[in-house]
Amino acid sequence: MAESPIQSLSMRSLSTEQKAALTSGADFWHTESCAPLGLPAIMLTDGPHGLRKQTGSTDMLGLGSSVPATCFPPAVGLGSSWDVDLIHRVGAALGAEASIEGVAVLLGPAINIKRSPLCGRNFEYISEDPLVAGTLGAAMVEGIQSRAVGACVKHFAANNQETDRMRVSADVDPRALHEIYLRAFEQVVRRAEPWMVMCSYNRINGVPASQDHWLLTDLLRGQWGFDRVVVSDWGAVSDRVASLSAGLDLEMPGTAGRTDAQILAALASGTLDEETLDSAAARVVTLLRRAAVGAGEVSGPLDVDAHHRLAREAAARSIVLLRNEVQRSETTGDEGALLPLRPDARIAVIGAFAEQPRYQGAGSSRINPTRLDTALAEIRALASGEVSYSPGFRLTPESVGPAEELRRDAAEAASQAEVAVVFLGLGDDAESEGFDRTGIDLSADQLALLDDVLAANPNTVVVLSNGAVVALPFADRVPAILEAWLGGQAGGGGVADVLFGRVNPSGRLTETIPKRLADSPAYLDFPGEHGHVRYGEGIFVGYRWYDARELEVAFPFGHGLSYTTFSYGQASAALDEDGNITVRLPVTNTGAVAGREVVQAYVSLPGSAVQRPPRELKGFVVVEAEPGQTVEAEMLIRREDLAYWDLRIDRWRVEAGTYRIDVAASSRDIRSSVEVVVPDGDAPIPLNWDSTLGELMAHPVAGPALAQAMAGALEGFAGAGDLMPAGAMAQMAGSLPLRALLTLGGDAVTPETLNQLIVLANGSPRK
Repeated sequence: MAESPIQSLSMRSLSTEQKAALTSGADFWHTESCAPLGLPAIMLTDGPHGLRKQTGSTDMLGLGSSVPATCFPPAVGLGSSWDVDLIHRVGAALGAEASIEGVAVLLGPAINIKRSPLCGRNFEYISEDPLVAGTLGAAMVEGIQSRAVGACVKHFAANNQETDRMRVSADVDPRALHEIYLRAFEQVVRRAEPWMVMCSYNRINGVPASQDHWLLTDLLRGQWGFDRVVVSDWGAVSDRVASLSAGLDLEMPGTAGRTDAQILAALASGTLDEETLDSAAARVVTLLRRAAVGAGEVSGPLDVDAHHRLAREAAARSIVLLRNEVQRSETTGDEGALLPLRPDARIAVIGAFAEQPRYQGAGSSRINPTRLDTALAEIRALASGEVSYSPGFRLTPESVGPAEELRRDAAEAASQAEVAVVFLGLGDDAESEGFDRTGIDLSADQLALLDDVLAANPNTVVVLSNGAVVALPFADRVPAILEAWLGGQAGGGGVADVLFGRVNPSGRLTETIPKRLADSPAYLDFPGEHGHVRYGEGIFVGYRWYDARELEVAFPFGHGLSYTTFSYGQASAALDEDGNITVRLPVTNTGAVAGREVVQAYVSLPGSAVQRPPRELKGFVVVEAEPGQTVEAEMLIRREDLAYWDLRIDRWRVEAGTYRIDVAASSRDIRSSVEVVVPDGDAPIPLNWDSTLGELMAHPVAGPALAQAMAGALEGFAGAGDLMPAGAMAQMAGSLPLRALLTLGGDAVTPETLNQLIVLANGSPRK
C-alpha cells in the first residue's frame, strides 16, 4: 500500500535515530513515544481471555503480579461454544477493561491449530480446524476493537508446540501450510483487520518467522493486504536488521537502544535502505495515532458484577455434554437421563477441583481474577437437598491425607447419595506455556478414585477440568460426562448451571478426543528432534486424520449433547453468481425444553484429482428453538473456502465438480446431504513440456489436435496389447511427460508440433 501524504510528512519530520527507536519497544510493555508528532507511548499487554496488566516486575510467564481483571474462559472453552455473538461480547468486555486501564493493544487472540493433543499451550488455542479458529478468532478481534482497543492476533505462524519453541523449525509442506496453518490467520486479517499481527518464535522450513520475508511481506502484506503493524513475540528477534528487512515493524521488548544501533549501522553501510525503515516507522506512527484517538473510549470504574455474569454465561456455553445415559432412580423408580440433576437430590460432590478450581492455564495468559467461584459453593447455592463433599485425591504432595483414606471416604459418601458428581482434571503442573505434555492420561489416583466411586454408586457424573483433551478409558462406564475445560473465574457457577439444567448445554468439541495418544495424527512427528519437527501428517490434522483412517475415537470433532433433541430436515443448496453456496435446512426441537444446536456443514468432492479428507468443515451456525419449534438453519460456504492449494501453480484453486455437502451434528453424525455442481471458474493450469500426455489430451482444443497429429503413434500404443492390456497401456501412456513424446512418438511429434500444441493450450510459448 502506497504511503499517504500525511505519513510521508511525518517521516520527514523525524530523524533517522527517532525512526529507528520507534521500531523497538521502550521497555517490556511500552512502545516509544513520538514527541515530534505529539504522540505518547502506548501499552501492549497479554489478554487472550483476560487483561494481564502487570503492576510490578515484568515477565512473559505470568510470574509477576497484575491488576485484578475478569478471567473469562480460555480459548479451549470459548471455542467450544461455537458462538460468534458470545465471543464478540467477551471480546468487547476485554476491550472495555483494557480501555479503562489505559492499555492500547491486547495480545490476543491466539489462533494456532491444535496439531497435537500434547501441545502445552492448547488451552489458549481455539480448534484443530482452521475455519472454526478463523471465524471465532475474527469475532474476538472485532469485539476487542469495538472498544477502540487494538487486538494482536498471534502466533504467526505454525507455532504448534512449546518444546524448543524459540528455535524449532516447523518443516511443513506448502499445501498443509496454506490449507491448515495459515488459513485462520488469513480469515482474521481479511475480515477483522486486527491492529497488529505477532510473529512466532519458531522457524518455518528453516527460516525464523521474524526474518521470513515471504511470510511477513509477500504473503501477509502482498497477498492478504495487511497494512498494519507486525510485532515480534517477546524476545523472538535474533537479527534486528534482517527482521526489519523481512517486514517486522516492532521489536518487543525494548533493548535499551542496543538493536537501534544495529539499524543505524546497517543504514550507514548500505545493507539496509532507509525506505524500509521509513515504512516500518510509519506503520508504528499510525498505530500510535489510532491508539491516541481511541484512548479513554470506555471510562471506569469497571462493572465487576456485569463482567462476572458474562463470564458465567460464557463458562456455561463452553461446557460440552459428552455423555448422558438413561439411569433408574432408586428413590423414585423412574428412568431417565442422569442429567440434569434434581435440586432436591442427595448429592456427593467428590474431587479436589470442586473446591480448589483449575480455571485457567499457566504462563503469559495467567489472570488475577476479580473474584473466583467454586463449583462446590455454587452447587450448594442451587441445591435444596443434602450436598456432601469429599476431596478424593490430593492436588499437591503437600495436601494432607493418605490417598487410600481419601478414596475410601469418597466412596462412602457416594454410597450414601443418590448421585455422585466427581471432579477430575489436570493440575497446574500438567500443562502450561513453556513445555509440552508427555501424555493424555489422567493421574492414576484420580482414575482409582473414579473406580471406587462407581463401585459404590453407578449414578455418577464426571466433570472434567482440563485445558487439552484427556483420555477417557471410563467413557462407557460413566453415565454422564461434562467436559467443562478451564472455565475462567465463573466456571464453578457455569458448571452448577448446567448440572441443574438452568442452562441447557450446547457446547461442541472443536477438537477430537482420541481413544489413544498413539492414534493422533502427529504421534510419530512430535515434538521433533535436533531443532526440526516434521509435519508428516500433511493436511490430515485432527478429524481429517481420524475420519480418513476410519479410526475409532472416544468422541468426534463437533460432538456434544443437549437436554433436548433435534431433528434435521432435508438440506438444500443454492449457488450464487460469485460461486458461493448457501445451505439451508429446517431444524426442529423434538424435546421438552428450549435448546441450542450447532449445525455443521461438511464438504467433500468424490473423485477429486487431489488427495482430500473424507469431509471438511466449511460452515456452521448456532440455532435456538423452543420445544416443538422448527427453525431454518442457514450457512454460507464461500467459494474461496472450497479451494485447495495447488502445488503446480503455487496458488489456491477451486476444482470443478459435484460437491457433496453433509449437514451434521458432528463429523461422524451426518443428518442430511445435498449435492451441488461447482463450475470451473479458475484459469486453466498452464501446460509445459513436463506436463503429461493425459493432461494435454484432456484439453478441449489441444487434445483433439494432438490426437490427430499422433494418430499413428497412438495406434501403435493401442496395438501393444500383447505386452500389456490396452487399458494399462493407455494409463501408462497418459502419465508420460510431453517431452518423452519426442523420443517415443515417432516422426509424428516434432519439437515444433509439440510447442504449437502447448501454445494452443495456454496461449503462450514454451518458457
